[in-house]
Amino acid sequence: MGGGGFTKLPDGSMVVAVSLPAPVEGRRIRVLVHAANRARALTRLRNLGLRSVYLRGNAHPPSPDEVTAVLCHPDGLVWRGSLDDDTESWHPIAALFRLAT
Repeated sequence: MGGGGFTKLPDGSMVVAVSLPAPVEGRRIRVLVHAANRARALTRLRNLGLRSVYLRGNAHPPSPDEVTAVLCHPDGLVWRGSLDDDTESWHPIAALFRLAT
């Protein structure tokens, strides 16, 4: 899966970023997850129903702004629809599933 990567934080935890197909409109979204390690980050996504989430390599790690966004969110799980538009804000993961219904 292209567009994914990770960053290890000083406390040992990880921020994982993956690009996924959006449930609506056929475009791609960027999802950020904060967890203790990469496996737990991907498990968090799979537990939400995103079964085909894999991280192969570190081609597109999260930027410092993305790391800040996910660390400031209480759930540690956010997404953004426009990958090229820096003016769009990050959304909680629950908003993504509301769009799909």
